[in-house]
Amino acid sequence: MGDGRHQSQRDSTGTAEFSGLKALFLNCTLKRSPELSHTDGLVELSRSIMAQQGVTVEILRPVDYAIATGIYPDMRNHGWDQDAWPELYQKVKAVDILVLTTPIWLGEKSSVCTQLIERLYANSADTNDTGQSVYYGRVGGCLITGNEDGAKHSAMNILYSLQHLGFVIPPQADAYWVGEAGPGPSYRDPDSGGPENAFTQRNTQIMSWNLMHLAGMIRHAGGIPAQGNQRD
Repeated sequence: MGDGRHQSQRDSTGTAEFSGLKALFLNCTLKRSPELSHTDGLVELSRSIMAQQGVTVEILRPVDYAIATGIYPDMRNHGWDQDAWPELYQKVKAVDILVLTTPIWLGEKSSVCTQLIERLYANSADTNDTGQSVYYGRVGGCLITGNEDGAKHSAMNILYSLQHLGFVIPPQADAYWVGEAGPGPSYRDPDSGGPENAFTQRNTQIMSWNLMHLAGMIRHAGGIPAQGNQRD
């Protein structure tokens, strides 16, 4: 983002310092708070990793907000009585790391996640102080849960969408858990095996650290160089 407010650096032991970074997890569950969200269980694993490294983390459920449907920055100017998106957009602009998280329904990311990406797109014409897309300098990732197939398909769609809007995607920027095919326990259900799954834990750890590393590198570099990618 280029303003140099917080820079990732290493202490005397060579350990990376991330205390200046901010992360926002948007849990695109279909369940309003405080109803149990299985996706929140996986979010908590990543959140705890980041928080232990000094990252300031906020977790929100878009379904708790009156977000209008549409592709304009403020849908109140287009016939809607309410639109909470402008408020959430300010939160997105205030962070270094954005993680979209979603359950799987019929092999796809949730409808809430689709709506959220559409609203991110609504502001993609905004620019930062160097004339780049407003999302430049921010790092994106995703977490997915479900008891049916579709995790990799959903991750491909989410990560493509984020990079297309200007977010930077690090290596292995997704992690997921899915149960056995057909009806069965979800991630946080007793005996699901989800929280204990070594593959999911490993990939969530890798994703979380790579998001922090890349966000810190971008901060330290002063953002993405503006040569050749300014909107005007």
